[in-house]
Amino acid sequence: MINKFTLSSSLSASQRYFSAWKRPHSYWMKCRIPGSDMPESPSCSSLAWDDPGMAPAAAAAAAAAAAITPAAAADVAGPGAALGPFGLRPAPLLPPEFGFGPPPDLSASILTVQPFARIRRLSSTVSLYCYTNGDLRPTTGLICTSPERNWKVKSVAMRVSLCQGLLSGAILLNLLILYFVSRAQQQMMEKRKELGRGTRRSALPASGLGGGLGVLVGVGGDLGVGGGEGHSRGQRVTVLLREFENFENYVGDVANSFLRQRPELPFLAVADTSPYPPLLLPEGARLLVLSPSPDQPPQAHRPEFHVQTEFVLLVPDGVELEQPRAIERLIRELEGEGGGPVRLVASPVLARSAVQCLHLRVNLREWTATYSPAASGSSGSVCTALQGDAVVLIRTEDLFNLSVPLGRPLFSSLFVQTALRGWKVKLLESPCFAANHRPLFSSAHNQWKADTRLKETTGKLMRSFGLKRLLLSDGKEQWYGCSKETPRCFGTVQDDTPDYLYLDRWTPPCCLRALRETTKYVINILETSGVRYWLEGGSLLGAVRHQDIIPWDYDVDLGIYLEDIPNCDHLKNLDSGSLVDANGYVWERAVEGDFYRVQYSEANHLHVDLWPFYPRNGVMTKDTWTEHKQDVEFPEHFLQPLVPMSFAGITAYGPNNHRAFLELKFGEDVIENPQYPNPTKKRLDRSKL
Repeated sequence: MINKFTLSSSLSASQRYFSAWKRPHSYWMKCRIPGSDMPESPSCSSLAWDDPGMAPAAAAAAAAAAAITPAAAADVAGPGAALGPFGLRPAPLLPPEFGFGPPPDLSASILTVQPFARIRRLSSTVSLYCYTNGDLRPTTGLICTSPERNWKVKSVAMRVSLCQGLLSGAILLNLLILYFVSRAQQQMMEKRKELGRGTRRSALPASGLGGGLGVLVGVGGDLGVGGGEGHSRGQRVTVLLREFENFENYVGDVANSFLRQRPELPFLAVADTSPYPPLLLPEGARLLVLSPSPDQPPQAHRPEFHVQTEFVLLVPDGVELEQPRAIERLIRELEGEGGGPVRLVASPVLARSAVQCLHLRVNLREWTATYSPAASGSSGSVCTALQGDAVVLIRTEDLFNLSVPLGRPLFSSLFVQTALRGWKVKLLESPCFAANHRPLFSSAHNQWKADTRLKETTGKLMRSFGLKRLLLSDGKEQWYGCSKETPRCFGTVQDDTPDYLYLDRWTPPCCLRALRETTKYVINILETSGVRYWLEGGSLLGAVRHQDIIPWDYDVDLGIYLEDIPNCDHLKNLDSGSLVDANGYVWERAVEGDFYRVQYSEANHLHVDLWPFYPRNGVMTKDTWTEHKQDVEFPEHFLQPLVPMSFAGITAYGPNNHRAFLELKFGEDVIENPQYPNPTKKRLDRSKL
């Protein structure tokens, strides 16, 4: 009579693993019947196996083997569910707190499996549970014995198939990856906390690298973050001063003014490089240098790591805090706007009349920013830009979500970015911040240096933003693109598609300006020389659609009568080379074909092309042709007579039936259906027109 069986594996001793994926109350194992008795060590009151008739060893082995094969295994979902062939069935063995009633009568000859156990189709394995003295014990090497029948179960290493081994390895690898990722994140958080506490170091090391680069420098050469440990604790605002000149400033006075009234406020001065002469800052004020240093971590020069408060108060140089409650007033105003478009609140310096509220419209596609005056209300003005001295409050999250949060000039950089996001600024009528240092500069020379510096930084900022033209509120213009002395804004055009089209932009306004000037100049010379001309190709299309150059075009095309060329001194001798006239325009025969080209200057190659045609049997033709689809013959009656048309700010001449002429060149409905020159490379999104 068989009274035991053993859980074992065919693996060698060096290959044995823990018997299963150890889970709460369960493990996986393989079963077979041994041929001899084993010493008894009672520890388990019940287990899963069926031997109702005390079958011989062969029958018991067959029953155990059949019950655990993948084909015979079944899920046990609750009390009384069938387990499979050979009489294996579940019975409630869990204690009452599990909700299945008390343990069964252990004098029965049937060993049963708990109702919650699930036999899974995973190779030849089975999940067994052992209930002993109120505990489920799934420990490897355990000998479980029934007190009534003296049956034993011993768990040893299980057989692991190739698929199981691969799966186990994959799971282990994922666990290792998760562990190391978690460790890396924990280390990063610890570094941020350390930065937040503010490590005290020496401000100016002895090396010749300037020492203070990329670090926070405080009085006495101390370093800190966000105003030092405890400085931002419980505070909602960091005072930040960005705009000041090294050669003359009042940063120390500004810091003293704020810290005298509100000593708990974090105060941060921000500079591109270490100021020289060094700033004299009071205790509690800090300097952040934005230029990175090779011996500092990347977060050392990034301002978002050094502001730990909810709001940032941007203050100009020379301002003073006389009313301590003025900051709370700004916070209340900003919080009162909720989640609306007003994301900044400003207060004037000295007087409301010193600040102008403006509307700013930024058109990146046309490389242009336009300022216009905004109306003022009794409770404050809401606009998109400010001009003049003002203190501005903004949420820290909003500030550091900008692409360039602390660019210079600060207000120009700030409001270009906020206008593109649809944010607005509310300018209050009061309170006004005081300023004892106005004007900021004590000499005309220092004022000239500051003005020159402002012009340089503005140009650098606008070029980095891709803005080449500013239309100011007083009607003046500022240009930051190409000129007669500089190359044009784009390089050699490939496949009739200039590079700016791939950026979803159109021809820069400075380039259009140069084309208009060149067109006006060339047409004036042609008319005074008696050379008949007409608007050709895309230029005629622009005249019909826009009375101007097509916004994305990069040259101007004019047709001329070949027989009239000797009438023009600038054209008749070009076979011998190019000609630079008295106004700097370059006249030459084009190398790409049998036509002429007039360039804006020797440096700037924006140009007007002149295409010579001659009549033959009532058809205007040429001896050579290009691959452009509009370069085709056409009836001469389109030129008899030529008609005046508005184009590029002047009156030019074009064909008398421009629609028929254009549809002959480009196809039907070309006027109503604009498209880029080579739509196979870049198509125009007409929904954005």
